[in-house]
Amino acid sequence: MVPTPSLAAPDHAVEVQSLVKAYRGKRGDKLALDGVSLAIPRGSVFGLLGPNGAGKSTLINILAGLVVKTSGTVRVWGNDIDSRPRAAKAAIGVVPQELNIDPFFTPRELLDVQAGMYGVPKAERRTMEILEAVGLADKADSYARTLSGGMRRRLLVAKAMVHEPPVLVLDEPTAGVDIELRRQLWDYVRGLNARGATILLTTHYLEEAEELCDRIAIISEGKAVACDTTRNLLRRLDSKRLTVTLASLPAQLPEPLAAFAPMADAEGRLTFAYRPSAAPVGAILDAIAAAGLAVVDLSTEEADLEDIFLQLTARR
Repeated sequence: MVPTPSLAAPDHAVEVQSLVKAYRGKRGDKLALDGVSLAIPRGSVFGLLGPNGAGKSTLINILAGLVVKTSGTVRVWGNDIDSRPRAAKAAIGVVPQELNIDPFFTPRELLDVQAGMYGVPKAERRTMEILEAVGLADKADSYARTLSGGMRRRLLVAKAMVHEPPVLVLDEPTAGVDIELRRQLWDYVRGLNARGATILLTTHYLEEAEELCDRIAIISEGKAVACDTTRNLLRRLDSKRLTVTLASLPAQLPEPLAAFAPMADAEGRLTFAYRPSAAPVGAILDAIAAAGLAVVDLSTEEADLEDIFLQLTARR
């Protein structure tokens, strides 16, 4: 169970300002994070994307209190991690990518141990309620080693929920799982968010981020190169493709249509790469109609998050 935020809840579940993490080495300091600033709205599903080594794990570990920052300000649920470290840690639950579960404990035992580590009194523990929420109530007394990979992932989510944190970090939650289970986990993440949790999601599956996240930040080489709504990010490319199948393809295109520089193939298809801001699709269709060409079929291809990701993380 994830608690519904109270009236006193902050507007931003997580705030990061000018965050720097430098690691010292023989050849000088290496910046894992270089002045990163992010604000994660309360109640959002926020995606954190970036190539390997970009700084995502460092940022998560700083939020969780596992890595000490070099400089900058970090607040979790309004609690500064320097001045109120215990309150900040109590406000966040981290679901790691690795399936680090003791195989000789049952889910009931694992959750009780985790609750004890967070100081949750026995009378206030909601072990069975949480296991019910993640669909593991019938496995409460089974050894963790007997659970499937998908069940173990859900058990990790349950462990992160024992102290009822308003912020949940899901680090690569669907890495290495099959497509069916990935879809199930997507539904579960949506359910957590609907019950009041703010979700910070890291993933290498761009389809996953596009499907789940209402806001996305992209980190590259320790810097936040983008932070916006998913919709606005997709609008940045201003690039689309229109493929038109004609009843017959003329030997030479009329000049108004040729001006759009379409690519033609042997199947009678014309593919137009265009910028909606400069050439609305209606102008292309009008040029086709003016040329007296009969359209059999047409399709459009939108820019996707992969295009944005590759554009923003390309090494300069």
